[in-house]
Amino acid sequence: MKKLLTLCLAVLLSNLVYSQPMTKEERKELLTFIKWTTKELKTSLKGLSAAQLNFKPGQDAWSPQECLYHIAYSEGALRTTLDAALKSPADPATKASLTTTDFQIKNNIMDRSSKFKTATPFEPLNTGYKSFDEAMDSFKAKRALLEYFIKTTDLDLRNHIVVRTFGKMDAYQFVLFLAGHTNRHTQQIEEAKGIAGYPGK
Repeated sequence: MKKLLTLCLAVLLSNLVYSQPMTKEERKELLTFIKWTTKELKTSLKGLSAAQLNFKPGQDAWSPQECLYHIAYSEGALRTTLDAALKSPADPATKASLTTTDFQIKNNIMDRSSKFKTATPFEPLNTGYKSFDEAMDSFKAKRALLEYFIKTTDLDLRNHIVVRTFGKMDAYQFVLFLAGHTNRHTQQIEEAKGIAGYPGK
């Protein structure tokens, strides 16, 4: 009986040690970054005509509207990944082994000097969106939910681990990745707008 009580106490103390909510500074940094990427996307797309939204810089390149389809779909899919990680047990051992910094996570995903082929479900034509307004409304709703979650959660994001094909990161870093992904494709939209042949209106 004594051994059982000792074991239960050890588990309880372990959970207390590794169940740490975000600091005020972490929460502020994350919200600031999320809001910045949201604003940049909206600014990039504001006032574009149908011709501008559907302009394709190349045969296999995405138009600004297709970029939005991808962003909106990814917002939901990546949030599902985040929620699954937070429902899994905390993994402080793996967290201790991670070496990639928050700064590197943000900058790696926003660095468009490296290009990657997205998975088939994330391709714009496979996202299910049929119009700009539909995709933008979907993005706004999902992004509002993410902001509210970060504002209010007391969950321990640092000791829950997200595993992706390109590596592991803690859940806090994954939110940075999610928001940075939006900016990555906002940059892609801006690149399209700078290509010769982009409609003036």
